Amino acid sequence: MKTIVLTLLTLLPLSLLAQNITVQGKVYDFFSKQPLEAVTIQTSSKRYAITDSFGRYTITLEPKDQFWFSYLGKNTMRYLADTVTLFDNFDVALYVDAAWLPNVTVRNRSYRQDSIANRKEYAKVFNYKKPGISTSTAPPSTYVPGAVTAGIDLEEFINMFRFKRNRQLEMFQRRLIEEEQEKYVKKRYTKRMVKEVTGLKDGETLDTFMVKYTPSYELLTQMNDIELGYYVQQCYKSYLQLRRRKR
Repeated sequence: MKTIVLTLLTLLPLSLLAQNITVQGKVYDFFSKQPLEAVTIQTSSKRYAITDSFGRYTITLEPKDQFWFSYLGKNTMRYLADTVTLFDNFDVALYVDAAWLPNVTVRNRSYRQDSIANRKEYAKVFNYKKPGISTSTAPPSTYVPGAVTAGIDLEEFINMFRFKRNRQLEMFQRRLIEEEQEKYVKKRYTKRMVKEVTGLKDGETLDTFMVKYTPSYELLTQMNDIELGYYVQQCYKSYLQLRRRKR
């Protein structure tokens, strides 16, 4: 019995040394010294963290962990958890090459050109409005004192009773707008971009993730490419958490 107790007391300090550690700090641009938002911190034990708008992060490491920082699809060197001494102030400066940044202008201009061409081709459908009674005014040359110069627009009046045609035009208009919005989403939310941000490879997992987290057209129009990358990172974080719960 004495031998067992002695063994336990001997091992106790080792178990304390093997506890997880929490590291926190800031990530900023090497040249501008500005904080970098949406930088991903990953560990070899599959933990993740993302910097906030002030570049701050906090992550828990296992004793034998390796961890690294990822921004716009680029990874830093790997750091060893057991060599970290500044647990509360592990700041990292990243060199952000301008070539890494997505060219939003070119991409959006290309989509805009396609959209303009599409709207010109189907101008009649895009400009369609549900017919109603409207008035028309006689030109000044036909004015007669005491006569009524405002009357019903005959073409609009006739169109009010062309129900089948009106329904078809409305349906066609909705479909054209939907197709235009779908093209915009596909133009920006691409497999290449998602693979760079998440590290996922081609296959069923990537396809499932992309379908599940496809952003709406309305949401996408409010985000630039950096914000879209942050959105994908957040979605990937949620995706990994869901997978862990199912195990």
